[in-house]
Amino acid sequence: MKKLSLIVLSVLAMSNAIAQDISDALRYSQDEIQGSARFRALSGAFGALGGDMSAVSVNPAGSAIFNRSHASISLSSLTVDNDISFFNGRSSSSDSKIDLHQAGAAFVFANTNENASWNKFVISIAYDKTGNYDDQWFASGQNTNSIDNYFLAYAQGQRLDQISAFPGETISQAYLEIGSTFGFGNQQAFLGFESFILEPDSDTDANINYSSNIAPGTFNQQYDYVARGYNGKISFNASAEYENKLYLGLNLNAHFIDYERFTYFRESNSNENSVVTNVAFNNSLLTRGNGFSFQLGAIYKLTKEFRAGFTYNSPTWFTITEETTQGLSTIVNDIDGSFTANVNPNVVNVFPDYRLRSPGKITGSLAYVFGDKGLLSFDYSRKDYTNIEFRPDSDPFFISQNQVMSTLFKVANTYRFGGEYKHKQFSFRGGYRFEESPYEDDSFYGNLTGYSFGLGYNIGNTRIDLTYDNAQRTIDNQLFSVGLTDAATLDTSNSNVTLTLGFNL
Repeated sequence: MKKLSLIVLSVLAMSNAIAQDISDALRYSQDEIQGSARFRALSGAFGALGGDMSAVSVNPAGSAIFNRSHASISLSSLTVDNDISFFNGRSSSSDSKIDLHQAGAAFVFANTNENASWNKFVISIAYDKTGNYDDQWFASGQNTNSIDNYFLAYAQGQRLDQISAFPGETISQAYLEIGSTFGFGNQQAFLGFESFILEPDSDTDANINYSSNIAPGTFNQQYDYVARGYNGKISFNASAEYENKLYLGLNLNAHFIDYERFTYFRESNSNENSVVTNVAFNNSLLTRGNGFSFQLGAIYKLTKEFRAGFTYNSPTWFTITEETTQGLSTIVNDIDGSFTANVNPNVVNVFPDYRLRSPGKITGSLAYVFGDKGLLSFDYSRKDYTNIEFRPDSDPFFISQNQVMSTLFKVANTYRFGGEYKHKQFSFRGGYRFEESPYEDDSFYGNLTGYSFGLGYNIGNTRIDLTYDNAQRTIDNQLFSVGLTDAATLDTSNSNVTLTLGFNL
C-alpha cells in the first residue's frame, strides 16, 4: 500500500467499524480452487476421482488414489473483462496477469504386507489460490442522485461539534479525534461538513439538522475501481486406502487473505443555485487476514468402474485486520468567488481485528471410469450462505449485519460436469459448471456459468496439461453503502489459460 506523507493510526470503536460490510463477508466466503490444468479442464468435477493435486484440495481422500508419489506445479494467464453500464454511460475494461497459482506434492507409502487391509498411506501438502481479486474498471453516466446524500446520511442527527474541527485544530487532528471518539460515521459527516457540502440549519454546537449545498438536478458522475490481491490456502493432507475400495482423507487448511482496493468518485454539476459544483472523493481499503478450516472426505469404488465421493468442508474461521484512508476535494462557488476545499486528513484508520466465519460446504460426487479410455464425472455442492457470521457477536453493528445476512443470503447449489477421453499419450478434456447466486434476490448478483476444455500429453513419468476455461456472471456493484446507493452493472468474463507440469517421484 502506498504510504501517506503523514501516518497516524486510529483505532475506532468496533460498533462504528463500517469498513466491514456484507460485500466483504461474501468476498472472503467464496472459495474457488484455481487448480491444475487437468482439474480446470473438467471444471473441477473431481470429488470422486482424485489422483490430482488440486483434487486433493476438493476431496482429501483423493490423494490415496495415487499409486506413486506425485508432484505438480501450475502457471496461468488470467484475463478479467468487464462490460459496464451506469445509467446512460457504457464502458469496458480488461485486466490480465500471469500467476503461479498451484503447487503440491503427495508421498505414497505402500503397505508391503499383502494380507493387510490398509493398502497404503499418503501424506501431502498443497498450495492453491482460492480467490483472485485483481480487477479494474470505471463507470460513468448522468444521475439525478448526488454524492451529497452519502454525507447527509451520516450527518443527520449528529451534533455539529462532533463532526467539525475546533478552532486552531487541523483537519488531520480533527479527523483522528472524531474517529477515535465517535467512529467512522462521524468521520464521513466531518468530511462533508469541512468540504462545504453540508450546511447546518444553525451555527451552534447543538445543531443536528443539515441541508446540502449541492442543488438538485443532473449530475455527471464517474467511478474508478482498482483492486489487487488474492485468497489462498495451504492444505496438509493425510489419506489411506482400505481393501482397494475405500479411500479416506483429512485436510487441515491454513488460509490467508491479501486484498487492497482503491476507489475514486468524481461528480460535477451546473445546477442553478448549486454552491458546490465539483466533488472528488477517494477511498482505499487494505485487508490482511488468516484462517483455519478442515475437510473430511471419502471415495468408494462401488464397482471397478463406478465411484462415489463425499466431502465435508468445515466453516473457515478468519481473523481479519483492515485499514482505510480517505480524501475529499470540492469546488465551492460563493459570494466571495470560487475556491477549492481540500479535506485530506492523511490519517490511516486501523480497525480492531474482527473475526469472520464463512459457511461450510458439503459435496457429493459420482464418476465412471472407462478403464484407460476415459471418464465422466459429476459433482454437486451445497453451501448455506446464511451461516456467514461476523464476530464478536456481542458487537451491536455485527449483530445487525448478521441479521441482515441471514435474510439476504440463501443456500446456493453448484453443479460441475467433466469428461476425459484418452488416445495413446493424449488426453482430451471438457467440462461445464453452474453456480447459483448466494443471494435470495439474484437480480443484482447473478448465477455463474462456465465451460472448459483442455489437452494433456503423457511422457512416461511426466505429464504436461494445457487448459482454457471461461466463467461469466453479472453483478450490480453499489457505489456506496448509504446515500448514493446506485449501482454500476458489470457483465464480467473471467478467462484462464493454465499450464501444468506433473511428474511421478
